[in-house]
Amino acid sequence: MKDHWRRVRAQPLAIQIIWAALAVEFLAALWERQWPLAGVAAITGALTLAPIYLSSRVGLRLPTAFLVGITLFIFATIFLGEAFDFYNRYWWWDVVLHGGSALGFGMLGFLFAFMLFEGDRFAAPAWALALIGFTIAVTIGALWEIFEFGMDQIFGLNMQKSGLVDTMGDLIVDVIGASIGALAGFAWLKGRQLGGFTGVFGDFVARNRRWFRKHRD
Repeated sequence: MKDHWRRVRAQPLAIQIIWAALAVEFLAALWERQWPLAGVAAITGALTLAPIYLSSRVGLRLPTAFLVGITLFIFATIFLGEAFDFYNRYWWWDVVLHGGSALGFGMLGFLFAFMLFEGDRFAAPAWALALIGFTIAVTIGALWEIFEFGMDQIFGLNMQKSGLVDTMGDLIVDVIGASIGALAGFAWLKGRQLGGFTGVFGDFVARNRRWFRKHRD
C-alpha cells in the first residue's frame, strides 16, 4: 500500500492538476449540496487512480504518456462529458474521445500481443501483431456501442444520441484510431517512426523487461 501511494504522489503535473480540480469541484459540490456532481467528481477521481493501482498489482510499469492519456480520457469522458454536458455543447467532443481511445486501445492491443510472445519480434510477423492490436481496439469499440444501446433500451438514456448515424460515426472513428495505433506498433517493430507514437512502445518494453524477456533492441 505504501508503494502504491508513493507512485500516486510521483505522478506528472498534468495528472496532479486534474486531481486537484476534481477535489476542488467535489468540495464545492458538497458545500452547495449538489450531490450528483459531487458523486461524479468522486467516481472520476477513483477511476483515474485505478490504472495506477491495477498496474502496480500486476507488476506493470506504465509509461508517463499512457498514464496521462488514460487520466485525461477518464476526466474528459465522465466529468466534462457527462457532468458538464460537453457531448451536447461540442459536436466534436465524442469524435475526439472515440478516436483517441481507439488509438490507445490499438497500441495497447499491439503490446498485449507482443507480450504474449515475450517480446520475440521473430515469433510472428509484424503485420500480424498489428492486426491483432487493430482487432482488439475495434472489438472494444463495438462492445461499447452495444453497451450504449443496452443502456438506452433498458434505462431510457440517450447515449446513442442520433441512433444509427451516431453509432456508425463512432465505429468509423474507432476504425481510424485503431488503424493508427496498430500502424504505430508495426512501424516500431520495423524500426521506423510514426510521429511521437513509436517511442511509447520502446518506453513500455524498457519499463517491463520481465514481460518481454525475448526482446532484443
